[in-house]
Amino acid sequence: MHELSLAENIRDLIVERAATEGFRKVEAVWLEVGALSCVEPDAMTFSFAAVMADTPAQDARLEIISVPGEGQCRQCRHRWQVRELYDCCPECGNFGMDVVQGKDVRVKSLAVI
Repeated sequence: MHELSLAENIRDLIVERAATEGFRKVEAVWLEVGALSCVEPDAMTFSFAAVMADTPAQDARLEIISVPGEGQCRQCRHRWQVRELYDCCPECGNFGMDVVQGKDVRVKSLAVI
């Protein structure tokens, strides 16, 4: 379950930012999760709540923003919305694709006090 290690990384980022920016409490975290990142939203929510105890983000609300996957065919350069990493190009049928978006997990913003 890599959601736990992702949540721990988010926790570390929040603790570091709280120390440098001087906020004492996080009310909400907006997290962009790519459709191709293999992150399960329910597991992420559970992991987030578990690792935020005794941090400025304890009891913070996690808002997950889904980012669709997008690929570009290496052969014909067609771009399309990708559901699986190994989808073939709907235009030419080629299986060589570069992921343009949708693999990342990123903290978009925090609501702090």
